[in-house]
Amino acid sequence: MSGFLDLPALSRAAGTIRLPGSKSISNRMLLLAALAEGTTEIHDLLDSDDTRVMLTALAALGVGLDKRGADVWRVRGVGGPFPVKQGDLFLGNAGTAFRPLTAALALSGGHYKLSGVPRMHERPIGDLVDGLRQIGADVRYLGHEGFPPLEVRPAEIRLDEPIRVRGDVSSQFLTALLMALPLTGKPAVIEMATELISKPYIEITLNLMARFGVKVEREGWARFTIAGGQRYRSPGTVHVEGDASGASYFLAAGAIGGGPVRVEGVGRNSIQGDVKFADALAAMGARIEMGDNWIEARAPASGKLKAFDLDLNHIPDAAMTLAVAALFTDGPCKLRNIASWRVKETDRIAAMATELRKLGAMAEEGSDWLGVSPRLTFVANAAIDTYDDHRMAMCFSLAALGGVPVRINDPDCVAKTFPDYFDRFGRVAAPVIAIDGPSASGKGTVAQRVAKTLGFHFLDSGALYRLTALAAMRAGVALDDEAAVAAVAAALAAEFEGERILLDGDEVTEAIRAEEVGVGASKVAAMPAVRAALLERQRGYRQLPGLVADGRDMGSVVFPEAPVKVFLTASAEARAERRYKQLIEKGMPANMRTLLQDLQERDIRDAARSVAPLRQCVDAELVDTTNMGIDEAVAAVLDQVRRKLPK
Repeated sequence: MSGFLDLPALSRAAGTIRLPGSKSISNRMLLLAALAEGTTEIHDLLDSDDTRVMLTALAALGVGLDKRGADVWRVRGVGGPFPVKQGDLFLGNAGTAFRPLTAALALSGGHYKLSGVPRMHERPIGDLVDGLRQIGADVRYLGHEGFPPLEVRPAEIRLDEPIRVRGDVSSQFLTALLMALPLTGKPAVIEMATELISKPYIEITLNLMARFGVKVEREGWARFTIAGGQRYRSPGTVHVEGDASGASYFLAAGAIGGGPVRVEGVGRNSIQGDVKFADALAAMGARIEMGDNWIEARAPASGKLKAFDLDLNHIPDAAMTLAVAALFTDGPCKLRNIASWRVKETDRIAAMATELRKLGAMAEEGSDWLGVSPRLTFVANAAIDTYDDHRMAMCFSLAALGGVPVRINDPDCVAKTFPDYFDRFGRVAAPVIAIDGPSASGKGTVAQRVAKTLGFHFLDSGALYRLTALAAMRAGVALDDEAAVAAVAAALAAEFEGERILLDGDEVTEAIRAEEVGVGASKVAAMPAVRAALLERQRGYRQLPGLVADGRDMGSVVFPEAPVKVFLTASAEARAERRYKQLIEKGMPANMRTLLQDLQERDIRDAARSVAPLRQCVDAELVDTTNMGIDEAVAAVLDQVRRKLPK
């Protein structure tokens, strides 16, 4: 990705997103697995800058790590304090790595230095250091008092008095102490010196500690007691929940852009507090549904979100999404009790106010609040600065749903927690034009020309079935073996480069047009398991700025939410004549009567198929090209696009 990303004007969002693993859970699980007795296999671990920082640090500290799959890691725990007693660790801008590791290292009896990027050195850590010093830990500042970088030296730890720690700047300080104290094997008590913010994140910590065998008793949110003699023990295999903070962008997109947008990986059984973001959307009038492992959002029945005035201390990260969602409400909004924004990856209150003003909103800020008053129309082509803050980039992608182009500067900053965010955003927000029709109606040629005219991506679904048949034939798989062909389809190494089609790196543009392959494609396309195997692959072609999808069930099954659906047809006689001319131009023999009979028989077979039969979707526009040339047919489809997608 370049130094900026231009998002087109968008108006609709619908679809399903499988969430990446939660950053908060991923890094907590990694550290607990590292400190535990035994080997832990962690599934669905987030692959991001922050988790890579933690993995690198743990390896340097003597923890055994093996990657077992795309998102599966095996962690061989050290059964107590880290065995490596000296190290110089660079931890980037990962607060979920820096804070807990500081505490764990302070109790490991070694000599360590911890540093990060310049912004990490501006993020306060004094409250954690003060708490560690109370029990005798030797933690020193190498720069400004109260901020990283830090030096940790061996020291004698005393736990005869309760540890007093502030909780009004970041809950990560309490999390760090809670996770580290069981390393001593002694009883420990933590008392809060102030009100604790972001309580749901402490709930995550306590839940995961219990899963690894250490229970913490708490008295409200003021006092936490860890009984002596407890040690972390591996639970064996664990799974990381989807990222509830990341879910907020897609749920908001559904509430703003019509929906439904469904996120999978979090739901009513989630241990993450940010699932409460769905409650905030519901209070704004969005229609929310929730299952054990999914949440779905639609726009209000009235179409307009209601203004809000909310205390958002319990969902500080997801609350940022509400600041942009406020642009789509019917009046002034206020976000309260968000002081922790000031000490995140950037000063998020100031940054959010600055960037909202670029879109034309009125934004006022206080020490712990933000006020947003939307305008009826957004300022087009605003260039949004992201301050090396992943959440700024993701939040402001939603502004494009206001029907104006938006530029996101430094979009790669999303790698901190959600590396492929913009690809996934495109899978619910990029407009889809679905084109279907009978054989020889010209839909493939028209669809390709429409895509080129609009600068959209193009999906020839028929080519995918031809590729599947060709790949199966090359692999010696019988085309009547549905399970085996479906496995070929699921692993299909297909690429589309303009008009070139590649299979396993070899160009097969002409090869897939062979008669034998066409017959095979018709056979495998009728198999439900093959169609199911190709479903997500086809949906993966939905990318910004948009997609033109040509194929039998594009508008009914693959992209039922497509805002533009066209059924391109022509009389059987006109289609037979076009096919006749094509064959003659290629120097191939052709008989008009035979071609007409073949087309009529194929229409009957296609309409009678039990799987993906030929029929016009109820919401598809009919374009009869019997008396049209290609240019006229393309113009007719583009006219439908401009009516349905005026922006």
